[in-house]
Amino acid sequence: MVLSDLEICKPASSSHNEIGISRSERDVPPAHYLFKIESYSELMNTGVEKYETNVFEAGGYKWRLILYPSGDKKSNGSGYVSLYLAIADTEKLSHGWEVNVNFKLFVFDQKNNKYLAIQDIDGTVRKFHEMKTEWGFEQLLLLENLFDSSNGYLVQDSCVFGAEVFVISHSGKWETLSVVKEPAHGTFTWKLDDFSTLDKSYYLSNSFTVGERDWKLRVYPKGNVDEKGKNLSVFLELTSCERFPPKRTVYAKFKLGMLDQLKNKYLEKTASHWFCASSDEWGYPKFVTLKELHEVAKGYIKDDTLVVKVQILSISIAKISS
Repeated sequence: MVLSDLEICKPASSSHNEIGISRSERDVPPAHYLFKIESYSELMNTGVEKYETNVFEAGGYKWRLILYPSGDKKSNGSGYVSLYLAIADTEKLSHGWEVNVNFKLFVFDQKNNKYLAIQDIDGTVRKFHEMKTEWGFEQLLLLENLFDSSNGYLVQDSCVFGAEVFVISHSGKWETLSVVKEPAHGTFTWKLDDFSTLDKSYYLSNSFTVGERDWKLRVYPKGNVDEKGKNLSVFLELTSCERFPPKRTVYAKFKLGMLDQLKNKYLEKTASHWFCASSDEWGYPKFVTLKELHEVAKGYIKDDTLVVKVQILSISIAKISS
């Protein structure tokens, strides 16, 4: 795809009030925020609908970018990358607040060291208020053009987006999101001794660290909630979520396993989840029936010991730097 100095198109939805969009290239980076994704295809493979960046400050207000890596399908963004600017921390603003903004969103052309700038034509000013807290472009860039190596937007599965709000004063602040396959120290094994004597509803393993986050295994020997008396329940838990920044999420794809100690072979089940403060554990309420668990021939309990493990297959890592 070759862009002229100024390419004008009509937006596909009424969210832009049918005002045109301009696309132009420039050498100067965005003034306020850069957002790098080091593994775009892996991010798409997680199935996440959208990803919200950390907060950045511009013009005396706080903002974040909202990226739909596979397109905002609810707003005519299918087949595109969708990117929006959202005002943050609005609860700290006075009732009836309004913020008028002229902004640009960017995609970095890594081959030519240029920035594709996307904005409302004629410098349209957008009004952010209580009923409209985000503006942007559902058709920011065709996914076909993003993945076309001749364009330079995606190099070694890495791409960079950006934002400019109000005054041009480059802060140099970055957020880097990676989805890392087979992270270091990604396997943790836990032995539950004296299993027949365990009388609590659940037990937590020691903490272990993967992807700069601390995790625990949670086992319900007799099942949790609706599975009590029916199944063994096993979960992976992300600890200390309450200390996360608002809306921070962590993705993990993982295998939960239980060892057949007679055959030295694991019964394994794979899951994936975006962990956050409101959803800090994920796994299988019905990992195995209690009947199977206690069958001697199955080998799951030997010498009154149960062995469970988790192997984290991939994990998201977000880093803020200046």
